Amino acid sequence: MKCAYLLIDFFTLLVPLLFSFHPKLYFYRTWKAFFPAIFLTGIIFVLWDMYFTRLGVWGFNYTFVTGFNMINLPFEEVLFFFCIPYSCVFTFYCLNIFFKDLSNPLFVQIVTNILIAALIVIGLVFVRRKYTASSFFLLAGLLVFANYFLKVSWLGKFYIIYAILLIPFLIVNGILTGTGLSAPIVWYNKAEIIGVRILTIPLEDVFYGMDLIFLNTLIYKYLSRDRLSNVLLGQKSAKEGK
Repeated sequence: MKCAYLLIDFFTLLVPLLFSFHPKLYFYRTWKAFFPAIFLTGIIFVLWDMYFTRLGVWGFNYTFVTGFNMINLPFEEVLFFFCIPYSCVFTFYCLNIFFKDLSNPLFVQIVTNILIAALIVIGLVFVRRKYTASSFFLLAGLLVFANYFLKVSWLGKFYIIYAILLIPFLIVNGILTGTGLSAPIVWYNKAEIIGVRILTIPLEDVFYGMDLIFLNTLIYKYLSRDRLSNVLLGQKSAKEGK
């Protein structure tokens, strides 16, 4: 039981890490862009996590962790911000290679505007609930920055891929929040969330997860522009050689 959270981190990372060296993917060749992205994002989220843990917004059941702490966070919680993004960004990378973006730019723009507006409104309505307000406002800000300042062209594909990622993400979060366990590994202060749950998962986790993966992807895509092109060109040349 003490290794429960550690095993979740391990198995989340295991398959994506092994397949990073697959000859049709070459994900490891983008590590020079990926690791700065995951490190920068990880620092932001670990500091956020430490602060909210200190405030009692959420906390941890030490029955399910090894007991090694980094300040006020279990070591496994810190690993979470590296294992989950690795798995998710790796999946985005794979689907980005093998699937075309079939989304309509006008439709994506409409969806983005509606999403930004809804996030801001819900954040304002529940502004006194720290987890709700912070996760919703951050996502709204990231979408505004990506859409109107960076003018990224892959938002439509990200929405589709994140919808796919929600399946494993919700399984992992379900276990962390108590699904199938005698008690949750991570607990939430009811005064700091809306109270709507997907099984045992607070609704806010869906948007918090989107914050985490979107910021990782945003930095990764920016840093890996030339590197990704070289990888894809290398794959194309190898196929032509055959």
